[in-house]
Amino acid sequence: MEKKKIKVLQAIRQGKVGGGESHILSLVKHIDKTIFEPVVLSFTDGQMITELNHTGIDNFVIPSEKAFDFTTWSKVKKLMQQEQVDLVHIHGTRATSNIYWAAKKLGLPVVYTIHGWSFHDDQSLPVKKARILFEQWITKKTDCNISVSASNQKTGRDNISNFNSTVIYNGIDVEHFSPYNTERRSLRKELNIPADAFVFSFIGRTTIQKNPLGLIKAFKTIKEANPKALLLMVGDGELKEAAVQLVKELSLEKHVVFEGFRTDVADILFSSDVYCLPSLWEGFPIGLLEAMAMAKPVIATKVDGSSEIIHHKKNGLLIEPQRDEMLSGAMLELMNNETLRNELAKAARQTITSNFDVCKMTRQIENIYTNILSDN
Repeated sequence: MEKKKIKVLQAIRQGKVGGGESHILSLVKHIDKTIFEPVVLSFTDGQMITELNHTGIDNFVIPSEKAFDFTTWSKVKKLMQQEQVDLVHIHGTRATSNIYWAAKKLGLPVVYTIHGWSFHDDQSLPVKKARILFEQWITKKTDCNISVSASNQKTGRDNISNFNSTVIYNGIDVEHFSPYNTERRSLRKELNIPADAFVFSFIGRTTIQKNPLGLIKAFKTIKEANPKALLLMVGDGELKEAAVQLVKELSLEKHVVFEGFRTDVADILFSSDVYCLPSLWEGFPIGLLEAMAMAKPVIATKVDGSSEIIHHKKNGLLIEPQRDEMLSGAMLELMNNETLRNELAKAARQTITSNFDVCKMTRQIENIYTNILSDN
């Protein structure tokens, strides 16, 4: 008789693809399916759901845009019973507010991955305190907390008494994100980008966190220094319209290309010269790992997980957040120094293949699942 597989419910707030969603896609793809059976729950539809359908992974959407949406709790509980879930792995705070109660009602063990804390210094004090209190409550109730970086863990310890977690760094598919992969192709012609353009790329959500407006302002200096410079901005978010408007105000329309969400990230990177991530905060940015795996010189800000990946002028450039002049200076330095670009690119690829492979990440998470279930 075939042994029953361990059914693990991966739950996240939205079905759009961001860092947490990419993490889930990688995890369910590479998890040992002779032992585990993954199923995914989201509260909005989106590209992640489409990707799961393509790969044949069971998934469900219970529509809800709200935290603490009591109307969803019974639906979540019913789904867990229907799917005979053995363990629940929640990704992010918003999902936790609508998942945890049902899981504990059924006596299911819960793993909570903190891809980035819900509290930040730019929030009002009452909002920040309320979010810290909720994070404190939930992290003490789960069977295991996973921090995606040491700095992510430190932030928890600095703000939450007796916070405990296991650090498991995000990993990516280093064969897919490889400049040597024969499937890679340049998209410059498709995107109407001149073959001789020097392309800075930004791939991610156009949100306050990612600071796309700061990047556009910094790029104006670059365009003035070299008219062949081009900024490729890929992604959607609440600042997309503001970004388009800023480009018009700065008369950069011929030098900035906007694209919405795309699944061919590796080809976008293959078509780029330098990758920029000017975030105000991060958990452990998967986009940065992907760019470095593609042997692209990268510029990122000295925040959280980014600082654990990049060693300044060894495998990338680090700048202070919200310093447009530092960002433009780093962009100019890389554009004008081919030797430095090549050195950083080679070291970047080596960093990722040695430390951040998705298989290593997946095996560590599998060990957590089996240890928790054996204890239960």
